[in-house]
Amino acid sequence: MPVHRKIKRIMPEPFITFFTAPKPFTNAHINIIQRNAILSWKKLGDAVEIFLMGADEGIDRAAADFDVRHFPQVRCNERGTPLISSMLELVRANSHSPFLCIINTDILVMPDILQTVKTVSQKMEKFILVGQRWDVEVTSLFEDRDPFFLQIERSIQEKGHLHPPTGSDYFLFPRVCFPSIPDFAIGRAGWDNWMIYKARYEGWQVIDASHAITIAHQSHDYSHLENGKPHYRQPETYVNVDLAGGEYAIFTLRDAQRRIVDGQIKHNPMTWKRFCRAVEIMPTTLLKSQPLAKVNYTIFHPRKTYSQLRAALKKNLVQPKK
Repeated sequence: MPVHRKIKRIMPEPFITFFTAPKPFTNAHINIIQRNAILSWKKLGDAVEIFLMGADEGIDRAAADFDVRHFPQVRCNERGTPLISSMLELVRANSHSPFLCIINTDILVMPDILQTVKTVSQKMEKFILVGQRWDVEVTSLFEDRDPFFLQIERSIQEKGHLHPPTGSDYFLFPRVCFPSIPDFAIGRAGWDNWMIYKARYEGWQVIDASHAITIAHQSHDYSHLENGKPHYRQPETYVNVDLAGGEYAIFTLRDAQRRIVDGQIKHNPMTWKRFCRAVEIMPTTLLKSQPLAKVNYTIFHPRKTYSQLRAALKKNLVQPKK
C-alpha cells in the first residue's frame, strides 16, 4: 500500500515587512481608510508581511479580519502613543525579511513598490526610499476584487493632488539600517525628518522614489488628536523635535541625493538652491559634527533661531517656581 505523507507547504520568506500603528477604529471614516490601506498592502501578496501595533480599540479585530500579525505590547509614551523605537524592536525580533517599511495606516500602496525595491537593492546595500504622496478623498471601502489596484488608480486620476515634498508617509530600508532609534511618538511630526537626517549623517543614500512608487494618502481630519489640532501642533511633536536634536535635524525629501527616473537611479541635479542647502548641512553630511551643524543652522536661519530663542525664554519665564 502507498504510504501517504503529509507534506508541509514551504512558504517563501516575505520580501518586505510593513509595520504600522493604526489609530483606533472607532471613528467611521478612520475605520474605512485604514481598512482600505491594509487591504492594499495585503494585495501585494506573499512578498509582504504586515504587523499592526498597538492596543487601541479595533486593532485586534482588523488584524484578525486581514489575517495579519498584531503586537499589542508595543511600548507607549505617557499619552498612550506608540513609540517607534519599540515598534522597530518588535519588527526586528519577529521578522526575517531583508527590508522593512514603516508606513502610516492611511496610505494606499501600488505594486510598483516591489520592483522598485528590487531594482535599488541590486545597486546599493544601504539606502532609504521615501517619496511624495497623492492626496485623495476616500469615503467608502474599496471592493476586495480584481483588478483591485485599478480602483486606487482611478481615485488618483479623478481626485488626486500631489502633496508637497515636506512630509513623508513611508520609509523603506534594508534591515541593516536604523539598528536603533530614539523614543519618537508615532503619528506626530519630527521623527520622519530625523529619518532622512540620520540617513544623510550615516552616509546612506536617500532616494526620492516619488516617480517610481505610487502611494495615495486618504485625507482625514484630526478629530482623533487632542483639541482636534494637526499632528505638527501637538505637544508630542515638540518632544520629537527635541529627541531629534533640534531644528537643525529637520531634513525633508528635498535633501535626497538621488531619485528614480524611468527605472534608473540618478543623482538629483545641482541647482543654486540645492548648492546652498548642501553648504548648510555639510557639518552633518561630511563633518559629522552636531555643534557645527547647529552653528550653521543659526547662520542660515537667523529669524527662526531668534523666534525659537524668544519662545524658549518666554517659556522659562512663565514656568512656576518650585
